[in-house]
Amino acid sequence: NRLQLLPNTSGARDASEAVRLAQISREMGGGSWVKLEVTPDPVYLLPDPVETLQATQELVKDGFTVLPYMHADPVLALRLQDAGAATVMPLGSPIGSNQGIKTEESIRIIIEQARVPVVVDAGLGAPSHAARAMEMGADAVLVNTALAVSADPAMAGLAFARATTAGR
Repeated sequence: NRLQLLPNTSGARDASEAVRLAQISREMGGGSWVKLEVTPDPVYLLPDPVETLQATQELVKDGFTVLPYMHADPVLALRLQDAGAATVMPLGSPIGSNQGIKTEESIRIIIEQARVPVVVDAGLGAPSHAARAMEMGADAVLVNTALAVSADPAMAGLAFARATTAGR
């Protein structure tokens, strides 16, 4: 099967909530892969670096493959890798903002130092944003809001896929 569902801890306000959500998902058959999101502020959905690191440590110890959403902070990226994260997912700009990559220099450093794949996540509102992330050396991008609000999500998805390929 080419598809794998990726449970997400979206809505978790701290590490304990995120760990509990991941464990419940695994118990329900969701597997041991988890996109970790710890966002105490329900308005801006910015990730909490301390709680994200703590949850990563706990989940890795519990056998999870952790894909953490994080600020574009090179030091945090290294610490998450040291904790066993399977990837790091720095935000390009706030979730849902469609502003593109506002954290370019920090993401460059993260990519340069990475020992795991780097997935640029959040804020990518146009295919050109995805192409730029790939040109910078990202391994992948995660796009949500731009597709969800598009008048033609299938066409938008195709445009993002082509831009991602073009940026390689």
